[in-house]
Amino acid sequence: MSYDPTSLLQPQSDDAVSVEAPRTVGSRLPNGSAEPVHRAAVEPSDRPVPEHPYAPSPIVTGGPTAPPSPRQRSGWVRALRSVAAWFDTWATADAIKRAHPHKRAVQRVEWIRILPFALLHLSCLTVIFVGWSPVAVGVALGMYVLRMFAITGFYHRYFSHKSFKSSRAFQFVMALVGASATQRGPLWWASHHRRHHQNSDKPEDVHSPKQHGFWWSHVGWISTRENFPTDFGAVRDLVRYPELRFLDRFDIVVPTLTGVAMFLLGVVLEAVAPSLGTNGWQMLVWGFLISTVVLAHATFTINSLSHVFGSRRYETTDTSRNNPLLALLTMGEGWHNNHHHYQASTRQGFYWWEFDLTYYGLVVLSWFGLIWDLRPVPREVRDGRVGRGSVRS
Repeated sequence: MSYDPTSLLQPQSDDAVSVEAPRTVGSRLPNGSAEPVHRAAVEPSDRPVPEHPYAPSPIVTGGPTAPPSPRQRSGWVRALRSVAAWFDTWATADAIKRAHPHKRAVQRVEWIRILPFALLHLSCLTVIFVGWSPVAVGVALGMYVLRMFAITGFYHRYFSHKSFKSSRAFQFVMALVGASATQRGPLWWASHHRRHHQNSDKPEDVHSPKQHGFWWSHVGWISTRENFPTDFGAVRDLVRYPELRFLDRFDIVVPTLTGVAMFLLGVVLEAVAPSLGTNGWQMLVWGFLISTVVLAHATFTINSLSHVFGSRRYETTDTSRNNPLLALLTMGEGWHNNHHHYQASTRQGFYWWEFDLTYYGLVVLSWFGLIWDLRPVPREVRDGRVGRGSVRS
């Protein structure tokens, strides 16, 4: 109940204690003597005095009866929306567009929004309690390779660049496996990557180490409010598929099911092959948690390290570089200068000695008719005879 300052003068009921009206300075007491004059009554005090003995002092803010300020209310609303976005990534998209209709949002970390990502890293420490086994480490390695192939071959070379063709059914399979990598949905991934190529190493490039520094380009950019929504304008060719929109909007579903599957695999192996020395919790930690975190940071190195360390065969308009070590770590993505020179090619290792495991895997899928029309690197493009700069098609 809000405080009414007139309650000091008006009793609430007949049983309430009556309070006399305050006397003015210099008035006389009932016995006729003069009321003493206090210094505080004639000299104003710097500290305001509450009007009611039970009212919060004006110098105390945020008391139990103080109504929340508009900023406090907006803070709570923003926090609740951030929590909702853990489960529905489109929950905050409209609010962000309304808040910043004509300009880019302030680059500021949204800690509540990225809390699951932070907990994913901290949960890897549970390996101290579950230990390890050869089969658990082997499954972790297998999940790393499978999902790295899904990111590089499907999310990158198909959804982002359309460097080969496939059926709608297998397109969904590619999106499903890619989503298990816990790197958001296919539309979000492709839209940001396409914008990256449009503005590579320019101020508008959200993960350019040249513009924003190493750590921001590596991982900081994914923690900001402006980069959470999917840029549908950049993926108009993909938005028309409702199954892709579902995976993009509820991108927590597939990673959660992947984690559950790893746990159940460990439970089954413990029951049917106890000699393997694994169990559900151990398989969850190794097969999903550790594998996912290592996979994420290996992928992030292409945004950060491959624009800093390596050689430059082609004089592109950015700082992209070829790095054999990163190519091995990311199954071919380390030939980044090649890729920025000619983005349309399915193959990123332009020469036979530039190993590109993702490309080899895509060739195998083409043998089974699951994908087709893999776009090659024209000889004149490979040999640099088509001019200088970044060639897109």
